[in-house]
Amino acid sequence: MLLFLAGPIGYCFALAFTDMRLTGQESASFVGLDNFTRAFGDAHFRNAVVLTLVFTLISSVLGQNSLGLALASLMRRASRTVRTVTGAVVISAWVLPEIVAGFLLYTFFHREGQLNAVLHWLQLPTQNWLVTLPILAVSFANVWRGTAFSMLVYSAALAGIPQEVTESAEVDGASGWQRLWHITLPMIRKSIGTNLMLNTLQTLSVFGLIWAMTKGGPAHRSETLPVFMYDQAFTKSLIGYGTAVALLLLVVGALFSTVYLRLMREEVGTS
Repeated sequence: MLLFLAGPIGYCFALAFTDMRLTGQESASFVGLDNFTRAFGDAHFRNAVVLTLVFTLISSVLGQNSLGLALASLMRRASRTVRTVTGAVVISAWVLPEIVAGFLLYTFFHREGQLNAVLHWLQLPTQNWLVTLPILAVSFANVWRGTAFSMLVYSAALAGIPQEVTESAEVDGASGWQRLWHITLPMIRKSIGTNLMLNTLQTLSVFGLIWAMTKGGPAHRSETLPVFMYDQAFTKSLIGYGTAVALLLLVVGALFSTVYLRLMREEVGTS
């Protein structure tokens, strides 16, 4: 932990307070809080923060979490053949390297890609999705790639619900939505909290997928914090500034984790 986790974080913490560059500099100087002040005064940084939150909300909190629960619920009632085929298709997207998934989804959303081919066949209007709706395109790509994890988590959670509980509710006349809201969700709330936390942390660090599809463009309209950090540190050679952005991203992840852990602790206390 000290060597591979705390050590690099400590080194990055030290770099964030310097003006270190990749090229054209003999030695780095201590600049105090200048990098952090620069970040909060940078319109592109503020734009990256907003897009990171939008990307996380759409692709993780709403997309992967909801779709994973829906797939797990449907597969629980499906035949063995359907479960096998569906599981293989969903998990195959998850095991692909992020950069490979990014190129696949790039071809899917491209002006001459599969999505527009289907829309043209249906006689619906087409567009260049990577230009007109880039943040939604990369959000969908992250949902496609990461839903398998949520599906596996919720499949295990649903398997732990006693079957006699749901059968009793069904005999009492409870509808499917009522059973979901009053029985299923309360009994798997710990799994929901854990899945949300892990998915959120993973989504906050997504880089390769977005870089392969849009490189943060066009005009910074899909530039999340990891992409902004990479651009500043390695494209513009501002290692100190980029590292400061990385620390701010670490703080964002810590805030999300604190909120999830507090909510889970309160639920345990009330139960």
